[in-house]
Amino acid sequence: MLPTISDVLSLETVRRGNPRVVAGADRLDSRVRWVHVGEIADIAHLLRGGELVLTTGVALPEDPEKLAAYIGELSAVGAAGLVVELGRRFVRELPRAVVKAAEEHGLPLIVLARETPFVQITESVHARIIDIQLEELRASEQLHEVFTELSVEGASPAEVLAQVSRLSGRPVLLENLAHQVLACESAGRDTGVLLAGWESRSRAVAPQERTAYDASSGWLVTTVGARGQDWGRLILLCDAPPGPREMVLAERAATTLALGRLLERHQESLERQAHGTIITGILTHAYADPDEAAARARAVGVPLTGRKLVSVVLRLVEPVDQALDGQAMLGELAEATASVCRDAKLPALVGALDQDRVGVLLPLPPRTQVEPALTALAERLRAMWKPGSTFVLAAGSAVESIRDVRRSFLEAEQVADVAVRQPDGRPYYRLPDLRLRGLLHLLRDDARIQTFAERELGPLLAHDAQRGGDLTRILRIYLDAGRNKAVAAQKAHLSRPAFYDRLRRLERILDTDLDDVESCLSLHVALLALESFRRENR
Repeated sequence: MLPTISDVLSLETVRRGNPRVVAGADRLDSRVRWVHVGEIADIAHLLRGGELVLTTGVALPEDPEKLAAYIGELSAVGAAGLVVELGRRFVRELPRAVVKAAEEHGLPLIVLARETPFVQITESVHARIIDIQLEELRASEQLHEVFTELSVEGASPAEVLAQVSRLSGRPVLLENLAHQVLACESAGRDTGVLLAGWESRSRAVAPQERTAYDASSGWLVTTVGARGQDWGRLILLCDAPPGPREMVLAERAATTLALGRLLERHQESLERQAHGTIITGILTHAYADPDEAAARARAVGVPLTGRKLVSVVLRLVEPVDQALDGQAMLGELAEATASVCRDAKLPALVGALDQDRVGVLLPLPPRTQVEPALTALAERLRAMWKPGSTFVLAAGSAVESIRDVRRSFLEAEQVADVAVRQPDGRPYYRLPDLRLRGLLHLLRDDARIQTFAERELGPLLAHDAQRGGDLTRILRIYLDAGRNKAVAAQKAHLSRPAFYDRLRRLERILDTDLDDVESCLSLHVALLALESFRRENR
């Protein structure tokens, strides 16, 4: 920040002249851009504004009106102030006309009672100005390095805002053009208070410039966008008018966010990232208070309080094209889900949970039935989703509190993990729909289940491993066909004699009777358990 007139008056070289403010004492916070020594009366046209003018007054006119005009011209060009050394032209005090004009124009007017070398004043002030400018250049270089590194690393909006908050010590928010908060760094303040009534407050702040400070709200607002396409605003909450460093900080952050958006061609949108961050924050207990999670969700247009909260997990069964980027497909599924929720007038948090799953937190009005809402959501989504690519939609139990959302999501994730292995075309899946397969999935880490599967299938698995055989697949086909040998042979693409021969080999290896219902049931349970282990390892 440039020094103020008060700062200049505190310098030792100035204090030696016994300075005294005779007018404009309320304007001593004016910034001094430069110090200019001038004895001529028509000096105003040589100034650009922000100068502190030093003079002995030897060349100023005698006429009081012309003296008043001299003061008026300095004020008109934006001079920071006027310092007059007494003793040469004005012995003990300034003419009344000069003081009166300075008061009327609000121009700080200072007299020096002692002779003071002006060169010492200019050197002192200019040295301070240059030091400040060098400091600002160093700060600008630091900001350049920080945000260049963030750009190269592809930092998320949350990471960019975290740096802005750390460097400024102030809260910072990123919103879209609909005034919904996409990311927020509270800098230790109460997030609920920070986001309360956000949309209406934000709409009231509409500066004309791309970067501007709104004094009424205390917001430094910077438009975010590139290539003529603006898509949001970065807002830095300031307790006082920001300095050049804060302005540069906001603009560099906005540039980094805009560049990141341009590079996100195959990644999820900022809205999905914002939603995903809130969901993840709830699941990992990142928010100290559930009210903070509710406030963040409300800021993106999703009310969570006073609603039934239904956790939903979506997983792709198989991509349309195996060469297609699975993460891009998941991003498209998330966007399609969000679009369906909007069309159905169901505000929801929708975002990727990881590289395999999309999470949805669906807040339903208290009297809304969960099952019809899930059915409608699933049917709308399947109607608009890509032909040839399927997904499963799994739902957890409806809960009433944000504190219980994590339990509901864990349930939905478990259901999705099981349902994706053998989907049967249901609109959606819940824990009661999974039956034995679901039970085995929940118990997959139990050593007793693993021991059972190994005891039942160990000899067969060893046989296939040693000889490169496929008898385990034949057994699965046989049991999935309900022990119907003719149907099983057709599914295995074998003649009946060849298939029957394989069944006899299976009986010898397993030392069991494949016509015995209980033996087949035991083998089927072991196969389902084995499938759960193997998929979990993958």
